[in-house]
Amino acid sequence: MSPSKSERTGSTVGAGSTMGAGSTVGAGSTGSTVGRLAARAAGGALRVFLVLAALFWLVPTLGLLISSFVSPTDLNKGGWWQVLTAPSRLTAGNYERLLANDTITGSLLNTVAIAVPATLLVLVLGAFAGYAFAWLEFPGRDWLFLVVVGLLVVPVQVALIPVSELFGSIGLFETTAGVVLFHTAFGLPFAVFLLRNFFAEIPRELLEAARLDGAGELRLFARVVLPLGGPAIASLGIFQFLWVWNDMLVALVFADSANPPVTVALQQQVRQFGNNIDVLAPGAFLSMVVPLVVFFAFQRQFVTGVMAGAIK
Repeated sequence: MSPSKSERTGSTVGAGSTMGAGSTVGAGSTGSTVGRLAARAAGGALRVFLVLAALFWLVPTLGLLISSFVSPTDLNKGGWWQVLTAPSRLTAGNYERLLANDTITGSLLNTVAIAVPATLLVLVLGAFAGYAFAWLEFPGRDWLFLVVVGLLVVPVQVALIPVSELFGSIGLFETTAGVVLFHTAFGLPFAVFLLRNFFAEIPRELLEAARLDGAGELRLFARVVLPLGGPAIASLGIFQFLWVWNDMLVALVFADSANPPVTVALQQQVRQFGNNIDVLAPGAFLSMVVPLVVFFAFQRQFVTGVMAGAIK
């Protein structure tokens, strides 16, 4: 018995619908596969570019490291890259002469004596001031904070002469304490600005709950605010330490010329008719190693603080 006209029409429509849907699904799958392949290719090309850029950026550091292990005689014959084909030319004689130089070793200790107190003072004072500006009510708070923000645009060079006269009158010129105070004063505006903005993002309910439990302001600051602000404080400490450690201008003006920091000591080691590479290369690399160690030691806190500030 032959099917009716309506049954034949329904079968035809059903078959057409099935074929159309299958064709659409197949085309969509092909498109998504091509898109994924294109995304992977683009991601791979980006990774290759980033790796090449990182290697290119590290070439000067690698050259400084190799130069610190090459004798001046061999360096005069060619560049540091010659060691890549003749590794036997590497020697530790430069470091032996450097560590036997009392001026360089003393300058490293003096740099530590300047960088560590200047960093700790900025962290402690900046944390207290940031908490006060964020959560304490006192007359003129907003105006004082605007003054602090305005101090961010004051360049260091403007204060060299007046501060030199001030330090000379009170006996702090060419002293380690004078250098520490100068770095602390110019590091505080940024510290207060950064930590105040970070502490202000702490939920008010959390602080009110601590106050209801009987916590005073000092205990609230130590037990609640500081742990929550740890990433921001670590980031600030890294910035401040790197700035003080690598500074040369302030040290050249205010530090004791007989016992200068390492940046000034290396500058003083430059000979009249040459660069004194056998002292400068290992000295510069040693002065660079300490900030790198500090950065990688607090890398996780630094990234957390930066990301938290970006999200907020």
